[in-house]
Amino acid sequence: MSQSAKLTYDDKSLELPVVVGTENETGIDISSLRAQTGLITLDNGYGNTGSCQSNICYIDGDNGILRYRGYPIEQLAEQSTFAETAYLLIFGELPGESQLQEFRNQLTEHQFIHEDMLHAFEGFPADAPPMAILSAMINALGCFQPVFMSPDDDDHFMDPAARLMSKVRTIAAASYRKSIGKPMNYPRSDLRYTANFLHQLLSLPHKPYEPDDVVVDALDKLLILHADHEQNCSTSTVRMVGSAQANLYASVAAGVCALWGPLHGGANVAVMEMLQQLHDSGMTPEEYMEKVKNKEAGIRLMGFGHRVYKNFDPRAKIIKQACDNVLDRLGIHDPLLDIAKRLEEVALEDDYFIERKLYPNVDFYSGIIMRAIGIPTNMFTVIFAIGRLPGWISHWREVHMAPAKIDRPRQIYTGAPKRDYVPMDKR
Repeated sequence: MSQSAKLTYDDKSLELPVVVGTENETGIDISSLRAQTGLITLDNGYGNTGSCQSNICYIDGDNGILRYRGYPIEQLAEQSTFAETAYLLIFGELPGESQLQEFRNQLTEHQFIHEDMLHAFEGFPADAPPMAILSAMINALGCFQPVFMSPDDDDHFMDPAARLMSKVRTIAAASYRKSIGKPMNYPRSDLRYTANFLHQLLSLPHKPYEPDDVVVDALDKLLILHADHEQNCSTSTVRMVGSAQANLYASVAAGVCALWGPLHGGANVAVMEMLQQLHDSGMTPEEYMEKVKNKEAGIRLMGFGHRVYKNFDPRAKIIKQACDNVLDRLGIHDPLLDIAKRLEEVALEDDYFIERKLYPNVDFYSGIIMRAIGIPTNMFTVIFAIGRLPGWISHWREVHMAPAKIDRPRQIYTGAPKRDYVPMDKR
């Protein structure tokens, strides 16, 4: 028996359908509210608003659950690869052996960008933010393959999806090489997705970077853990832009711009900045945590707790082990990493942080891993974007396959009432 909710306003009463999801998530369908009553709902920031029905990602923040297409993130991080997880997100099911091989072959085939695009990098100043370059070059990428800008044949969607996933990695590495005045490294067909990216990012003409298995595994896990996260700011942006029937490249470029915002994709950068400030101040981690507990002005604890996960971040448990593996393998002695490890120990031992569930989240560990690998801070959000790309592509495809309907939120106007124009000499 279907459920409904009753809304009463003045002398009007309206029965609103209740929608129940696969995991018993329950929402009130207000799509007919304005037409029948003239009312809209107001929800600043959309924190209580379901913008769509989607079958891609499920989050239960209270219980620390994250699943892609029904598969627990713990199983995917342990048993899958980034390429296989990307296929799962985009096409809905785990691939068979031949399907995965075809997808990998296309990632390899399309890893080069058009040589003319290399000249575009020369137009950016040396200190241009890599995220700015990434967004601009994704849009430019569509100009070099217009046949794939708005694919109408979903049966052959693997081609544009693989093209974008593969070339974004090349663009990202090239943007970094440009920023440090080093030549671009061409992709290697003998390396898989994540190892190939590390080669393009870190190899030198006189000293090729040979990816270590432990390092590759950690970065691959990091990309898997970031591959999707439901209707976050950047994913919602991709869906909204896509709802206007904008092409895949324009929609993803918009997602990059949203992710660039420090409140979204910059959390692991903020962790590194906090560690640097702590190091420069000469303060001990224990002293810093006491200041956090006392809520002293100017003291912020970055990388602990999470807006969605009210208990623990399931991704943090996975990436913590990968982080420990990388630090052990590389044997790095970095004062910032030493500070980070001590902050972690204090938070996991102190009742103040335990009671408030202020555990280290995925952003805390991801920043440590990337710094240990040798990835500079200004590339952290770019790598986040590479990881999130399969999710963006899958959400764009979900919108593209649905009946066309442009997203168009409403508002409550709070400006001046009607008034008459005042001529210049009377103002």
